[in-house]
Amino acid sequence: MEKNNPKAWLYLLPAILFIGVFMIYPLIDVLIYSFEEGFNFASQSYFGVGFYNYNYVLRDPFFLQAIKNTLILVFITVPVSTALSLLISVGLSSIKKLRNLFQTVYFLPYVTNTLAVGLVFMILFKPTVYNDGLVNMVIEAFGGQAVDFIDGPYWAKMLVLCLYTVWVVMPFKILIFTSAIASVPQTYYDAARIDNTTSLRMFSRITLPMISPSIFYLVITGFIGAFKAYSDAVALFGTNLNASEMNTIVGYVYDMLYGDGGGYPSFASAAAIILFAIVLTITCINLIVSKKRVHY
Repeated sequence: MEKNNPKAWLYLLPAILFIGVFMIYPLIDVLIYSFEEGFNFASQSYFGVGFYNYNYVLRDPFFLQAIKNTLILVFITVPVSTALSLLISVGLSSIKKLRNLFQTVYFLPYVTNTLAVGLVFMILFKPTVYNDGLVNMVIEAFGGQAVDFIDGPYWAKMLVLCLYTVWVVMPFKILIFTSAIASVPQTYYDAARIDNTTSLRMFSRITLPMISPSIFYLVITGFIGAFKAYSDAVALFGTNLNASEMNTIVGYVYDMLYGDGGGYPSFASAAAIILFAIVLTITCINLIVSKKRVHY
Protein backbone atom coordinates (compact mmCIF):
# COMPACT_ATOMS: atom_id res chain seq x y z
CA MET A 1 0.00 0.00 0.00
CA GLU A 2 2.85 2.39 0.81
CA LYS A 3 4.34 1.97 -2.68
CA ASN A 4 1.03 2.92 -4.29
CA ASN A 5 0.56 6.18 -2.36
CA PRO A 6 2.57 8.48 -4.72
CA LYS A 7 0.75 7.03 -7.71
CA ALA A 8 -2.64 7.54 -6.05
CA TRP A 9 -1.82 11.19 -5.28
CA LEU A 10 -0.79 11.64 -8.90
CA TYR A 11 -4.20 10.41 -10.03
CA LEU A 12 -5.89 12.76 -7.57
CA LEU A 13 -3.76 15.77 -8.54
CA PRO A 14 -6.00 17.06 -11.40
CA ALA A 15 -9.10 16.94 -9.17
CA ILE A 16 -7.24 18.59 -6.28
CA LEU A 17 -5.99 21.38 -8.55
CA PHE A 18 -9.46 21.90 -10.02
CA ILE A 19 -11.08 22.11 -6.56
CA GLY A 20 -8.33 24.38 -5.28
CA VAL A 21 -8.42 26.83 -8.22
CA PHE A 22 -12.16 26.97 -8.85
CA MET A 23 -13.64 26.37 -5.37
CA ILE A 24 -11.27 26.91 -2.44
CA TYR A 25 -9.43 29.97 -3.82
CA PRO A 26 -12.64 31.84 -4.85
CA LEU A 27 -14.18 31.10 -1.44
CA ILE A 28 -11.17 32.52 0.37
CA ASP A 29 -11.10 35.51 -1.99
CA VAL A 30 -14.79 36.25 -1.38
CA LEU A 31 -14.26 35.94 2.38
CA ILE A 32 -11.48 38.56 2.18
CA TYR A 33 -13.61 40.88 0.03
CA SER A 34 -16.46 40.63 2.56
CA PHE A 35 -14.31 42.32 5.22
CA GLU A 36 -12.82 45.02 2.95
CA GLU A 37 -14.97 48.14 3.28
CA GLY A 38 -15.57 50.12 0.11
CA PHE A 39 -13.55 47.86 -2.16
CA ASN A 40 -13.12 49.27 -5.68
CA PHE A 41 -12.46 46.89 -8.58
CA ALA A 42 -10.89 49.54 -10.79
CA SER A 43 -8.30 50.80 -8.30
CA GLN A 44 -8.15 47.57 -6.25
CA SER A 45 -8.35 49.71 -3.12
CA TYR A 46 -10.50 49.89 0.02
CA PHE A 47 -10.70 52.27 2.98
CA GLY A 48 -11.05 49.90 5.91
CA VAL A 49 -11.43 46.39 7.27
CA GLY A 50 -14.28 45.29 9.51
CA PHE A 51 -17.87 44.09 9.74
CA TYR A 52 -19.51 47.10 8.07
CA ASN A 53 -20.43 45.10 4.95
CA TYR A 54 -22.22 42.49 7.04
CA ASN A 55 -24.02 45.15 9.08
CA TYR A 56 -25.18 46.88 5.92
CA VAL A 57 -26.37 43.70 4.22
CA LEU A 58 -28.21 42.37 7.29
CA ARG A 59 -30.06 45.69 7.60
CA ASP A 60 -30.81 46.08 3.90
CA PRO A 61 -34.58 45.55 3.39
CA PHE A 62 -33.92 44.07 -0.06
CA PHE A 63 -31.64 41.42 1.45
CA LEU A 64 -34.10 40.66 4.24
CA GLN A 65 -36.83 40.24 1.63
CA ALA A 66 -34.51 37.96 -0.37
CA ILE A 67 -33.86 35.81 2.73
CA LYS A 68 -37.59 35.56 3.41
CA ASN A 69 -38.34 34.52 -0.19
CA THR A 70 -35.50 31.99 -0.25
CA LEU A 71 -36.47 30.37 3.06
CA ILE A 72 -40.12 30.07 2.00
CA LEU A 73 -39.02 28.56 -1.30
CA VAL A 74 -36.66 26.10 0.40
CA PHE A 75 -38.95 24.84 3.17
CA ILE A 76 -41.96 24.45 0.88
CA THR A 77 -40.54 23.14 -2.39
CA VAL A 78 -38.00 20.63 -1.04
CA PRO A 79 -40.43 18.55 1.09
CA VAL A 80 -43.28 18.85 -1.42
CA SER A 81 -41.19 17.95 -4.48
CA THR A 82 -39.51 15.06 -2.65
CA ALA A 83 -42.80 13.61 -1.38
CA LEU A 84 -44.56 13.96 -4.76
CA SER A 85 -41.60 12.47 -6.61
CA LEU A 86 -41.54 9.49 -4.24
CA LEU A 87 -45.28 8.86 -4.69
CA ILE A 88 -45.02 9.12 -8.48
CA SER A 89 -41.99 6.81 -8.51
CA VAL A 90 -43.84 4.19 -6.45
CA GLY A 91 -46.74 4.42 -8.89
CA LEU A 92 -44.43 4.08 -11.89
CA SER A 93 -42.73 1.07 -10.33
CA SER A 94 -46.07 -0.70 -10.03
CA ILE A 95 -46.96 -0.06 -13.69
CA LYS A 96 -45.75 -2.73 -16.06
CA LYS A 97 -47.15 -1.46 -19.35
CA LEU A 98 -46.01 1.89 -20.77
CA ARG A 99 -43.62 2.41 -17.83
CA ASN A 100 -40.85 3.74 -20.07
CA LEU A 101 -43.28 6.12 -21.75
CA PHE A 102 -44.42 7.59 -18.44
CA GLN A 103 -40.83 7.93 -17.24
CA THR A 104 -39.96 9.85 -20.40
CA VAL A 105 -42.97 12.15 -20.00
CA TYR A 106 -42.09 12.96 -16.39
CA PHE A 107 -38.45 13.61 -17.34
CA LEU A 108 -39.24 16.10 -20.12
CA PRO A 109 -39.35 19.24 -17.88
CA TYR A 110 -35.79 18.50 -16.73
CA VAL A 111 -34.37 18.78 -20.26
CA THR A 112 -36.54 21.77 -21.19
CA ASN A 113 -35.03 25.25 -21.05
CA THR A 114 -35.85 27.06 -17.80
CA LEU A 115 -36.99 30.22 -19.56
CA ALA A 116 -39.24 28.19 -21.85
CA VAL A 117 -40.94 26.59 -18.85
CA GLY A 118 -41.26 30.06 -17.30
CA LEU A 119 -42.95 31.33 -20.45
CA VAL A 120 -45.48 28.48 -20.25
CA PHE A 121 -46.22 29.35 -16.62
CA MET A 122 -46.70 32.99 -17.55
CA ILE A 123 -49.24 31.93 -20.19
CA LEU A 124 -51.03 29.84 -17.55
CA PHE A 125 -51.07 32.45 -14.78
CA LYS A 126 -50.59 35.95 -16.27
CA PRO A 127 -53.72 37.92 -17.30
CA THR A 128 -53.65 39.50 -20.75
CA VAL A 129 -55.81 41.98 -22.63
CA TYR A 130 -57.63 39.02 -24.17
CA ASN A 131 -58.22 36.82 -21.12
CA ASP A 132 -57.29 36.35 -17.47
CA GLY A 133 -55.04 33.36 -18.10
CA LEU A 134 -55.89 29.68 -18.21
CA VAL A 135 -55.72 29.18 -14.44
CA ASN A 136 -57.97 32.18 -13.78
CA MET A 137 -60.43 30.89 -16.37
CA VAL A 138 -60.69 27.67 -14.37
CA ILE A 139 -61.06 29.63 -11.10
CA GLU A 140 -63.81 31.77 -12.60
CA ALA A 141 -65.56 28.69 -13.97
CA PHE A 142 -65.98 27.49 -10.38
CA GLY A 143 -67.28 30.88 -9.22
CA GLY A 144 -63.99 32.32 -7.95
CA GLN A 145 -62.39 35.70 -8.61
CA ALA A 146 -59.45 36.14 -10.96
CA VAL A 147 -56.04 36.79 -9.41
CA ASP A 148 -52.98 38.33 -11.05
CA PHE A 149 -50.39 35.68 -10.16
CA ILE A 150 -47.48 37.49 -11.83
CA ASP A 151 -47.95 41.17 -10.92
CA GLY A 152 -50.51 40.80 -8.13
CA PRO A 153 -50.33 40.07 -4.39
CA TYR A 154 -47.22 38.63 -2.79
CA TRP A 155 -48.80 35.30 -1.79
CA ALA A 156 -49.98 34.70 -5.36
CA LYS A 157 -46.51 35.33 -6.81
CA MET A 158 -44.87 33.10 -4.21
CA LEU A 159 -47.40 30.35 -4.98
CA VAL A 160 -46.50 30.44 -8.67
CA LEU A 161 -42.77 30.46 -7.89
CA CYS A 162 -43.15 27.43 -5.60
CA LEU A 163 -45.23 25.55 -8.19
CA TYR A 164 -42.70 26.38 -10.89
CA THR A 165 -39.77 25.22 -8.76
CA VAL A 166 -41.49 21.95 -7.83
CA TRP A 167 -42.32 21.31 -11.47
CA VAL A 168 -38.72 21.90 -12.58
CA VAL A 169 -36.99 19.77 -9.93
CA MET A 170 -39.39 16.81 -9.81
CA PRO A 171 -38.18 14.99 -12.98
CA PHE A 172 -34.65 14.43 -11.67
CA LYS A 173 -35.98 13.23 -8.32
CA ILE A 174 -38.40 10.85 -10.02
CA LEU A 175 -35.54 9.40 -12.05
CA ILE A 176 -33.43 8.81 -8.91
CA PHE A 177 -36.32 7.35 -6.91
CA THR A 178 -37.40 5.04 -9.74
CA SER A 179 -33.87 3.67 -10.04
CA ALA A 180 -33.58 3.26 -6.26
CA ILE A 181 -36.89 1.40 -5.97
CA ALA A 182 -35.94 -0.88 -8.86
CA SER A 183 -32.71 -1.80 -7.04
CA VAL A 184 -34.54 -3.12 -3.94
CA PRO A 185 -34.25 -6.97 -3.97
CA GLN A 186 -37.56 -8.57 -4.91
CA THR A 187 -36.99 -11.35 -2.36
CA TYR A 188 -37.81 -8.93 0.47
CA TYR A 189 -41.25 -8.26 -1.00
CA ASP A 190 -41.84 -11.95 -1.71
CA ALA A 191 -41.07 -12.84 1.91
CA ALA A 192 -43.39 -10.09 3.14
CA ARG A 193 -46.25 -11.32 0.93
CA ILE A 194 -45.91 -14.81 2.40
CA ASP A 195 -46.69 -13.26 5.79
CA ASN A 196 -49.68 -11.38 4.27
CA THR A 197 -48.02 -8.01 4.87
CA THR A 198 -50.02 -5.04 3.58
CA SER A 199 -48.67 -2.84 0.80
CA LEU A 200 -48.47 0.16 3.13
CA ARG A 201 -46.40 -1.78 5.66
CA MET A 202 -44.07 -3.10 2.94
CA PHE A 203 -43.58 0.48 1.76
CA SER A 204 -42.76 1.76 5.27
CA ARG A 205 -40.69 -1.23 6.41
CA ILE A 206 -38.93 -2.27 3.22
CA THR A 207 -39.01 0.39 0.52
CA LEU A 208 -38.32 3.48 2.62
CA PRO A 209 -35.37 2.03 4.60
CA MET A 210 -33.81 0.56 1.45
CA ILE A 211 -34.02 3.82 -0.52
CA SER A 212 -33.20 6.10 2.45
CA PRO A 213 -29.72 6.95 1.02
CA SER A 214 -31.40 8.23 -2.14
CA ILE A 215 -33.91 10.22 -0.09
CA PHE A 216 -31.09 11.77 1.93
CA TYR A 217 -29.14 12.62 -1.24
CA LEU A 218 -32.14 14.31 -2.85
CA VAL A 219 -33.01 16.25 0.31
CA ILE A 220 -29.45 17.57 0.65
CA THR A 221 -29.12 18.52 -3.02
CA GLY A 222 -32.66 19.90 -2.96
CA PHE A 223 -31.86 22.26 -0.10
CA ILE A 224 -28.64 23.42 -1.76
CA GLY A 225 -30.36 23.90 -5.13
CA ALA A 226 -33.30 25.81 -3.62
CA PHE A 227 -30.97 28.15 -1.73
CA LYS A 228 -29.24 28.92 -5.06
CA ALA A 229 -32.53 29.70 -6.85
CA TYR A 230 -32.44 32.71 -9.14
CA SER A 231 -33.21 31.78 -12.74
CA ASP A 232 -36.64 30.50 -11.71
CA ALA A 233 -37.65 33.92 -10.37
CA VAL A 234 -36.19 35.69 -13.42
CA ALA A 235 -38.11 33.40 -15.78
CA LEU A 236 -41.39 34.37 -14.11
CA PHE A 237 -40.97 37.96 -12.92
CA GLY A 238 -38.17 39.44 -15.02
CA THR A 239 -34.81 40.84 -13.97
CA ASN A 240 -36.09 43.60 -11.66
CA LEU A 241 -36.87 41.23 -8.81
CA ASN A 242 -36.53 43.86 -6.07
CA ALA A 243 -39.44 45.79 -7.55
CA SER A 244 -41.64 42.68 -7.59
CA GLU A 245 -40.47 41.65 -4.08
CA MET A 246 -39.46 38.25 -5.45
CA ASN A 247 -35.68 38.45 -5.27
CA THR A 248 -33.58 35.63 -3.82
CA ILE A 249 -30.23 35.66 -2.02
CA VAL A 250 -28.38 34.73 -5.20
CA GLY A 251 -30.31 37.41 -7.07
CA TYR A 252 -29.31 39.95 -4.43
CA VAL A 253 -25.64 39.00 -4.85
CA TYR A 254 -25.95 39.38 -8.63
CA ASP A 255 -27.68 42.76 -8.29
CA MET A 256 -24.94 44.03 -5.98
CA LEU A 257 -22.35 43.10 -8.58
CA TYR A 258 -23.96 43.75 -11.95
CA GLY A 259 -27.44 45.21 -11.40
CA ASP A 260 -28.57 48.77 -12.05
CA GLY A 261 -27.58 49.73 -8.51
CA GLY A 262 -24.60 47.36 -8.46
CA GLY A 263 -20.86 47.79 -8.38
CA TYR A 264 -20.51 46.83 -4.72
CA PRO A 265 -18.39 43.66 -4.57
CA SER A 266 -17.88 43.97 -0.80
CA PHE A 267 -21.63 43.89 -0.12
CA ALA A 268 -22.07 41.06 -2.63
CA SER A 269 -19.29 39.07 -0.96
CA ALA A 270 -20.81 39.55 2.49
CA ALA A 271 -24.19 38.33 1.21
CA ALA A 272 -22.51 35.34 -0.46
CA ILE A 273 -20.73 34.37 2.77
CA ILE A 274 -24.01 34.61 4.69
CA LEU A 275 -25.61 32.32 2.12
CA PHE A 276 -22.68 29.92 2.46
CA ALA A 277 -23.08 29.88 6.26
CA ILE A 278 -26.83 29.16 6.00
CA VAL A 279 -26.36 26.33 3.50
CA LEU A 280 -23.50 24.85 5.55
CA THR A 281 -25.63 24.92 8.71
CA ILE A 282 -28.61 23.25 7.02
CA THR A 283 -26.33 20.61 5.49
CA CYS A 284 -24.70 19.82 8.86
CA ILE A 285 -28.13 19.45 10.47
CA ASN A 286 -29.17 17.04 7.72
CA LEU A 287 -25.95 15.05 8.17
CA ILE A 288 -26.61 14.71 11.90
CA VAL A 289 -30.19 13.59 11.32
CA SER A 290 -29.13 11.13 8.62
CA LYS A 291 -26.98 9.14 11.06
CA LYS A 292 -30.16 7.85 12.71
CA ARG A 293 -32.49 7.79 9.70
CA VAL A 294 -30.40 6.61 6.76
CA HIS A 295 -29.62 2.89 6.36
CA TYR A 296 -26.62 2.02 4.19
